[in-house]
Amino acid sequence: QVQLVESGGASVQAGESLTLTCEASGYTGSSACMAWFRQGPGNGRERIASIYTGGRYTTYADSVKGRFTISRDNVKDAVNLQMDNLKPEDTGVYYCAADPNLFVCTQPMRTDFGAWGQGTQVTVSS
Repeated sequence: QVQLVESGGASVQAGESLTLTCEASGYTGSSACMAWFRQGPGNGRERIASIYTGGRYTTYADSVKGRFTISRDNVKDAVNLQMDNLKPEDTGVYYCAADPNLFVCTQPMRTDFGAWGQGTQVTVSS
């Protein structure tokens, strides 16, 4: 069983940047696919970015494409989300998720990840 811990959430102004980190521990073979989701106020959970082992395959939601970058640190078994040019609509709780299945990564609509973190709050003010 893998455990996921997110960090880096903060309150920022629109246009600023922020980096979130998710560190995995435990049975890290379960974290071949790692992803970030977010849930804004009154909204459902949205998958925004994912990355497979070694960074061979990444996906992004249209809402963040060109502004957010997902990357992996395979030594630390962590995944980062670099968020640039933040907008008020980026406000929400950001969750890290992991799964061993390649197809969970390559199919952007899938949300059936086996492990989830507790979330970290990002607030963007205009």
